[in-house]
Amino acid sequence: MKLKKLLALSASAVMAVCGLAGCSSGKSSSGDGNGGNGGGTAKEMRDISSWELVKELKYGWNLGNTMDATGNNGLSAETAWQSVKTNPEMMALLAKDGFNVVRIPVSWGRHMDKDYKVDEKWMARVREIVDYGIDNGLYVILNTHHEEWYFPNEENKEQDKEQLKALWEQIAEEFKDYDEHLIFEGLNEPRLRDTANEWNGGTAEARQIVAEYEKVFYDTVRNSGGNNAKRHLMMTGYAASSDSKCLKEVYLPENDDKIIVSVHAYIPYNFALNTKGTDKYSGAAEIKAFFKNLKTLFIDKQIPVIVGEYGAMNKNDNTEARVKWITDYLTTAKEVGVPCIWWDNNSVKGNGEKFGLMNRANTDGGPSWRFPEIIEAIKKVYA
Repeated sequence: MKLKKLLALSASAVMAVCGLAGCSSGKSSSGDGNGGNGGGTAKEMRDISSWELVKELKYGWNLGNTMDATGNNGLSAETAWQSVKTNPEMMALLAKDGFNVVRIPVSWGRHMDKDYKVDEKWMARVREIVDYGIDNGLYVILNTHHEEWYFPNEENKEQDKEQLKALWEQIAEEFKDYDEHLIFEGLNEPRLRDTANEWNGGTAEARQIVAEYEKVFYDTVRNSGGNNAKRHLMMTGYAASSDSKCLKEVYLPENDDKIIVSVHAYIPYNFALNTKGTDKYSGAAEIKAFFKNLKTLFIDKQIPVIVGEYGAMNKNDNTEARVKWITDYLTTAKEVGVPCIWWDNNSVKGNGEKFGLMNRANTDGGPSWRFPEIIEAIKKVYA
């Protein structure tokens, strides 16, 4: 029996106990936001291309280390990696300061039973948070995130595809009546975990299998009914890598104008992501090369792109350097028409990846920004 089957059985047992305690019954909540289902009535969905839609997106923010956390069971997972339960005021702060995209990373594997059924309480909480964003006029990206059960090799791929199909059938059904303000992203950084090929672009086989996974996601959503026939979908290559060989093998369905390429880029690596790197910003050469490549591969062909994750962690309070960096990054992105979504993991202490921008706690007047200079720099680029 594969490890992920064992994990599913374990999760099933936990959910069964939870059910006996009365904590997993009931239908999921119904949203009534600008793009939600209004309590069960489908919202009219504009029939526009993703090329047109992405032009409406400005700058975004990730609800990181929250619904994607894999610690704890049930609803307590939301605060396993950080302490603040998501609240509507966080989305209101984003809207107030001009953010119009929020990405909600969600890890589903620990909340599925042995038959791949998602815990109703978990689905309801995801929907509630999606509605927080939509109720504040934001575009929302919903994904599958730390899914350690998918591993792109021949041995695992058929079971992976079976589970992925079952998962997206449920997500698609839950959100089928939402309009274009809700975007689906099938996979997050699918890769050969804990191998020598994990972060180097993978193998030709792995890249091809990731494309097969994306096709399962695509076919499942498109055939699910409601507004999903016109749902805008984000397609990710191996590890969401900015490596050209990964980008060239992103699965792009033919004759469908509602497709967006998803990529992550924490660059320059030693400044932005490497905890043992530098706190000094050395210039925009790598940034310009990255966006030039996106333009050549996709933008010049009217294939829209979203940088689903980017950021530069706080190192020795190097706010001035980060302001210069984000000005260069977003100015270049804006020139080629690529929206970017900051990875905020609510981490501000210790020696880890300190990407926290928002003080999420709803105290002393509500959530606020830890580094207002960075927020002002973002707003200035898009003024």
